[in-house]
Amino acid sequence: MDIGVVFPQTEIGEDPLAIRDYAQAAEALGYNHLLAYDHVLGANPASRPGWSPPYTYKHMFHEPFVLFGYLAGITKRIGLVTGILILPQRQTALVAKQAAAVDVLSGGRLRLGIGIGWNPVEYEALEENFKNRGRRSEEQIEVLRALWTQELVTFDGRWHKITDAGLNPLPIQRPIPIWLGGSAEPVLRRVAHMGDGWLAPTQPVDKIRPLAEKIHFYARAIGREPSGIGMEIRFSIGARSPEEWIQEAIEWKKLGATHLSVDTMKAAFKTPSAHIDAIRRFKEAVAGSL
Repeated sequence: MDIGVVFPQTEIGEDPLAIRDYAQAAEALGYNHLLAYDHVLGANPASRPGWSPPYTYKHMFHEPFVLFGYLAGITKRIGLVTGILILPQRQTALVAKQAAAVDVLSGGRLRLGIGIGWNPVEYEALEENFKNRGRRSEEQIEVLRALWTQELVTFDGRWHKITDAGLNPLPIQRPIPIWLGGSAEPVLRRVAHMGDGWLAPTQPVDKIRPLAEKIHFYARAIGREPSGIGMEIRFSIGARSPEEWIQEAIEWKKLGATHLSVDTMKAAFKTPSAHIDAIRRFKEAVAGSL
């Protein structure tokens, strides 16, 4: 099982040196990858009575591709993962270009986790359609892979049109791995049909098991081997003991998780150095058991 860290997006602050120190510490500790969340805008709940979003305008989110461009230059080995990039609220060709650039500058370390998001406020501001985002994301995946693997692309789809044009430079990985996040039935089908892996929601093992079984069922139905589909779990440290960390990590491994990302947010770590200390303690406690 590959073990990574969830970039403490909403708590690390805006000091570029603190961000550098965290990423370099994660790499030095031997973590496999760094996973970053994505939101372009945060809304104000006060102007929307009855709405209680998980994130608001008060939560800080560093833009993933800009962040990864910075991290690519100050790290050497650690993988860079979007978990998730809200793909349908973005222009597909531009995402292809940005992802290819990160992959080139990092030496082929990008894994693109995508999802359709939950916040219509962002879609409105970015002038994209919130209502068709799921179906449109399927065509986006097709376009991304074409642009990453072909020097020239001609594509005439329902939402995209490209006429004999292509990216330069192409990414090192051709194509860049695409993992899908979410748990709705259409998402599970997309994972089985189109995904290189699944970014599972943060839920207990007994809640994730039936979802994973559905993905395997859908994969076999189209002749795809389920073992070829990765599964990433986000592991919240919380107020738990190292023994509890080890036990839960072993349960995830038994379920078939191929990747685990340690999440230190919302766990009373108030400074960047406290987040670094937390991922150090987790690695020391758990790594030998996996």
